[in-house]
Amino acid sequence: MDYQGITGSFNINSFNTTTADDKAQVLHWLSPLEPQKRHQDLRESRAVGVGQWIFQTIEFQRWNMGEDGSGRSVIFCHGDPGVGKTHLR
Repeated sequence: MDYQGITGSFNINSFNTTTADDKAQVLHWLSPLEPQKRHQDLRESRAVGVGQWIFQTIEFQRWNMGEDGSGRSVIFCHGDPGVGKTHLR
């Protein structure tokens, strides 16, 4: 590589001088949301029995017991924003 025309020096170590307070401020700036607080608020706002119907379906019971041949599957719940996915237990 040709480094002609580059003058001065760089201190690479100066980039790692953030403090714990700086880190917290940067993280808050990146996302002012408080996911732990929001999660707790949502848990407390759930109505008893909401979404329980899904656990009574044959499809869910077969999946849960591994009778559908899926082995160790994962449930993926998708839907439009605000339809209640977060309130399922």
